[in-house]
Amino acid sequence: MLAPARLPLGAPGVFALPELRPPLLHPQRMDVCAFAGVAPRGPARAPLTEGDTTGWRRVVDGGPLQRSVPVAVRSFDDYRQHFGAFEGPGLLPQAVASFFEQGGRLAWVVRIVHARPAPFDDRCARAKLAGAFSTSLEFIARSEGEWGNRLVATMSFTTTGLALGFGPGDRIEADARTPLQAGDTLRLTDADGHMSFARCAGLSRLRDPLRARERKLVQLDTVPPYPPVRAELVEAVLEIADGDGRRERFEHLALVADHAMGIANVLCEGSALLWPHPDWAGTDLWPVRAQCEQLQARTAAFGGGDDAWGELVPDDFFDPYWSAADEMPGSGISALAGVGQVTQLCVPDLYLPSQWAGPEFIAEIPRGTAGAEFSECVTVDPVAAQPSVAPSALTGLALDPRTLGGLDDIIALQQRVVELCESTGDLIALLDVPPDLSQGRIEHWRARFDTSWAAAYHPWLIPTRRKNDSSDTGQARERRLPPSAVAAGIIARRELDRGIQWGPANEVAREVVHVAEPQPEGRADVLHPLGINCFVREPRGIALVAARTLSRDPQWRQLSVRRLMLMLKRTLLADMQWAVFEPNGPALWRDVRHAIESLLRGLFRAGAFAGRTEAQSFFVRPLTDRVHLDRGELLVEIGVAPAEPLEFILVRLRRDADGTLNLEE
Repeated sequence: MLAPARLPLGAPGVFALPELRPPLLHPQRMDVCAFAGVAPRGPARAPLTEGDTTGWRRVVDGGPLQRSVPVAVRSFDDYRQHFGAFEGPGLLPQAVASFFEQGGRLAWVVRIVHARPAPFDDRCARAKLAGAFSTSLEFIARSEGEWGNRLVATMSFTTTGLALGFGPGDRIEADARTPLQAGDTLRLTDADGHMSFARCAGLSRLRDPLRARERKLVQLDTVPPYPPVRAELVEAVLEIADGDGRRERFEHLALVADHAMGIANVLCEGSALLWPHPDWAGTDLWPVRAQCEQLQARTAAFGGGDDAWGELVPDDFFDPYWSAADEMPGSGISALAGVGQVTQLCVPDLYLPSQWAGPEFIAEIPRGTAGAEFSECVTVDPVAAQPSVAPSALTGLALDPRTLGGLDDIIALQQRVVELCESTGDLIALLDVPPDLSQGRIEHWRARFDTSWAAAYHPWLIPTRRKNDSSDTGQARERRLPPSAVAAGIIARRELDRGIQWGPANEVAREVVHVAEPQPEGRADVLHPLGINCFVREPRGIALVAARTLSRDPQWRQLSVRRLMLMLKRTLLADMQWAVFEPNGPALWRDVRHAIESLLRGLFRAGAFAGRTEAQSFFVRPLTDRVHLDRGELLVEIGVAPAEPLEFILVRLRRDADGTLNLEE
C-alpha cells in the first residue's frame, strides 16, 4: 500500500515518488491440531501424483504409493464424510469429535493402516459392471476396509443433439460455439434411421467466405457407412452410493481414456469412493448398442474389503526411513511434516490400554441422598451399565501400562512421537499419561521426558453418553476418552476467544461428565509441579487446571511460551520472504526492523510480554557487520520476554493476639 504523500509545487508534471511501506507481518494461527489414528475408512495407500502421472495413469503406471494421506476437516460431519463415524474400534472419531465440541475449528486427520508392501487395491472391495459397454468394467473401493462391500455403482448414458452441417462425403461442419471437442463420441444417423458411432478425431478452423465468422471442420476417426443427416453427442453418467448416505454423481463423462472428462480420469481425480481398475483405465470404450440412452447397468455386489484390524502394530504410526531433511513427507505421523498449519499433534490410538480393551462398563455417579431427617450412612454401589461396544479388535496395539514392560513400551512409543516434533521444530505433541498408574508410576513415567515440545494430560475422561444419537452405533461414545484430545480443543478455543498469549487452561471441558479413573484427594496439586496437566472435578464441571510442558527448564515450562515462540518463528518465515533479493542496505534494514517491531508491538499491547515498556519486552537489532554483508546475508537479532500465565493466587490468613482474623492477598 502506498503511503500518503503531499504533492510539492514545482515544474508541471514533476512529482515526488511516494515511499513504499514495508509489508506487515500477520501472526500465524496456532489452533490447528492433527490427529493420527485408526478409522474404518478414509484415504490410505493412494497413488502419488508426480509429473505427468495424473488421471488414469496414476493407477496404471504402478508408481509409488502414499500410505498416509493428511486430510483437512472443519467439523465432525466433514470428518464422517471421509473417515466414517464411530463404527470402528479406534478412538480417533471420539478424539476428533471432542476437539470440535471443545471449540476447535480446523483439524488434520491421518488414517493409519498397516505398513505392508502391497498395491493400492490391497484389501479393497471390488465389483464388475457389465451390460453398458462392449467390455465389463471393474471398480475398486477408494480405500481398504469392509466399508467398500456396501458400494453400488450405476452407469447410464445421455445424448445431446448437435447442430452440424453435413456436406458431400464425410464433410461435417460445426458452429464455433458447438460444445464439441476432440475425443467426444458421436452417434450418427443416416436418412434411413441407421445409427453408428464415431469419434471426433479433431477440429480445425474453417473461415466462412460469405460471413465474418469462423466454423469448425469436424474430423472423424472413421468414415460413416452412409451419409449422416443427424449427429448426437454421447456421454456417460456414473452414480455411486456407499450404503451409508454418501453419494457421488458424475455427468458428461467421455468414453475416451485421454479425454479430460474420461471416466477413469474423473474417478482418479474427483471421486472419494472408487478407483478404476488398471485393466480398463487406459482403454477407449464403446456402448454395447446404438440405443444407448436406454441402457442402465449396475455393478454386482462388491466384495473383498477387509479391515484387518489385528494386523495394526505401533510401528505403523512411524516411518523409520524418513527424516526432517527429506523434502517429501513420510508415512504415519511423519505425513504431517508437510502441513504448515498444524501446531498440536494428538495420537489417540498409539496404544490401547489392555485393561480397557474388552467390554466397557461405566460406573454411574452416585447422587446425594440427603433428606429432612438423619439416618444411617449407606454405601451406594456403582451400577454397571450395559456394554457399549464389543471387545476391541486392535490386538496388535494393546499394551498394559500396569506392568513394568508395558509401561516402558508405551514410554518408548511416546518418545518417538516427541522425537518427530523436536526434529521438525514445528509440532507440539499432546501426550496422555497412561491410565491406572499409581503416584510412583506416574512419577516414573514423567522422569523419562524433558522437552518443551510436548505436554502431558491426566486422567482419561468419560464423554457424554448420547442415547438418541442415531449415528452412534453400539453407543461408542461411552468409550473412555484420551485427555489430550479434549485439551487440544480447549487450546483452540482459548486462542480463538482470547489470543495466543493466554494460557490454555482454567477451562471447563464440554460434553465430559466424569473422569475415567478415581483420583485421590490432592493428586492434581502433586502432579502440577511435575508439569502434568490435570483435569479435575469442580462445581462447574470437569476443568483443565494447568497448561505446562514437559520441560525442566523454567524458561520453557509454560505451554503458552512455547506456542508464542513457535508462532513468531512461523510468522517471520512466512511473511519475510519479500526481503529476499532486496538491496542489502539501510533502507532494507529499516523496513525489516519496522515490520518486526510492528508485530512485536501488537503482541506487547495484547499482554504477551512480561516487560512494563516496549524496551523491557523486546528488541530488534539488525547486524550490519561487513563480514555478513560480503556474504549477502542479513542477520537480525530478536529478543522477547514472554509473560508467564498466573497459576496461583496466594492468600494468607493471620490470627492476631486479640483473636481477630486478617486476610492478606
